[in-house]
Amino acid sequence: MPTGSMNELTASSTLPAHRAGGRPAATLAVTGAATALTLMTYSAPMVTLSDTATALGTSLSAQAWLLNGAPLGLAALLLVAGSLADDYGRRRIFLSGVAALGVTTALGALANSTLVFTLARVAQGVASAAILASSLGLLAHAYPAGPGRIRAMGVWGACVSGGIAVASPFAGGLTTLANWRLPYAALGALALGVAALAPRALTESRAPREGRPDLAGALTLGLALVALLAALTLGRDGWLRAPVGALLLLAVALTAAFAYVEHRTATPMLDLGLLRRPPFLAATAGGLFTGFSVIGLFSYLPTILQRANGVSAMDAAWLFAFWSGISLVVALQARRLAGRISARHQLAVGFALHAVALLTMLGAVAADSLPRLLPGLLISGVGSGLLNAALPLLAVESVPADRAAMGSGANNTARYIGSAAGVALMIAVSTASGSARDDLVAGADATLLVAAGLAVLAAVSVVLLRERRPTPR
Repeated sequence: MPTGSMNELTASSTLPAHRAGGRPAATLAVTGAATALTLMTYSAPMVTLSDTATALGTSLSAQAWLLNGAPLGLAALLLVAGSLADDYGRRRIFLSGVAALGVTTALGALANSTLVFTLARVAQGVASAAILASSLGLLAHAYPAGPGRIRAMGVWGACVSGGIAVASPFAGGLTTLANWRLPYAALGALALGVAALAPRALTESRAPREGRPDLAGALTLGLALVALLAALTLGRDGWLRAPVGALLLLAVALTAAFAYVEHRTATPMLDLGLLRRPPFLAATAGGLFTGFSVIGLFSYLPTILQRANGVSAMDAAWLFAFWSGISLVVALQARRLAGRISARHQLAVGFALHAVALLTMLGAVAADSLPRLLPGLLISGVGSGLLNAALPLLAVESVPADRAAMGSGANNTARYIGSAAGVALMIAVSTASGSARDDLVAGADATLLVAAGLAVLAAVSVVLLRERRPTPR
C-alpha cells in the first residue's frame, strides 16, 4: 500500500534483516500486539451490541452505525495513512495511531448517546487505519523478501485472528462483570500501554517521493468512501429513498474526481497503473470479499443468536472465540504452504472452505442448537486462517517494493469497505421480514446463503485474476 524511494527499498531488501529493518523481532512483537488490539477494539461490538444498543436507546435500524463506525473510519483513511507512512515515516504514523486508538477507545466508554458512540468508533477506525497501514510497511522493511518475511506476515495475520478470538470472551466477560463500557475502557488502557513501550522497539523507515503530498486525492477518496458507506448504512431503511440515492451518486462523482486527480498528479496516493496488475487486483478482491462474506457475517451473527435463541453474551463470545481461535492456529501454520501453493490459490481455498462451512450451518438457528454450528465454525476458521495469512503477503508483494504501505492500505481499505457493506447487507437480509423470532430464524438462513454465495464468487474471482504469460513468437 504505502510507497517510497525505489532505490532505498531495493537496496534494503538485499541486506540482512538486522540491517535492513533495525530490530525485526521487536518490530514484529510491537506491530503484532498493536494489530491484535486494533482487531479487539474493532470486534468488541460483536458481543456487546445488544447491551450497548439498550443502554444508548439505539433503534434497530440505527444499530448498523454502532457496528459500521470503525469500518467507516478505516476505509476512509487507510490509503491516506499508507501514503503518509511511506512519505513521512512509518514509525511516526504507527505511534500516532496507537496513541490515538487508546484515547478514542477510552472516550467511547464514556459515550452517552448513539451519535457520540458512533463518532468515537469512527475516530477509532481512523486510528486503526494508521496502525494497520504502517505496520505492514514496518514489517516489509524489517524483513526482506524470503522465508523471514513469509513467517512475519503469517504471524501478523495470526494477530488479526488472535485479536478477534480474544475480543469475544474479553468483551463478553467484562460486560458480564460490569457493563458494556468496561471493555472499551480496558482496551483504551492497553493501547496506551503499547504506545508507551513501542518507541524503543521500532526503527523509522520511509520511502519519500519528490513532490507535494496528494492532498486532493486524499480528500476526494476519503469523502467518496464516507458517502458510499453512509449510503450502505442508511440503505437498511430503504434503498429507494432520496438520501441513499444522493449519497450513492455523490460517491460515484467523488470516485471519478479521485481518478482524475490521480492521473494528473506527479505523486499519486494510489498508482492507478496497479489496477492493470492481476496480483494487485486479486489482493484487493480478496480483501473486499473477506469483508463482505466473513467479517460482515460474523459481525452480526452473534446478535442474531442472542435475539433468536436467547444465547447469552458470554456463550456467543465463546462460540466465536472458537472460530477465530481455529483461524489463529491455521494462520500461524500457513507459512508451511510457502512454495507449495501460491497466496492467490490459498485465498481461493480459504473462500471455498468458508462457503462450505456456511452451508453446513443452515438450520442451526431454527433448531436452537449451538452444537450444530460447531462443524461450520471449525471449517470456516480454517478458511479464515488461510485468508488472514495470504492477504498481507499478497498485498505487499503485489506492489513495488517501495510502496509496501500503499499495498497494505489498498488491501485493508477494500477489506473494511467490504466489512461495512457486509454488515449493512447482513442486517438488511436477516431482518427483511421483521424482528420477531420466526422472522430472525428465516433471516439467519438467508444471511448464510448470501454470505456463501459471495464466498464462491470470491474464490472464482481470485483464481481468474492471474498473471498472463507473454505468448511465445
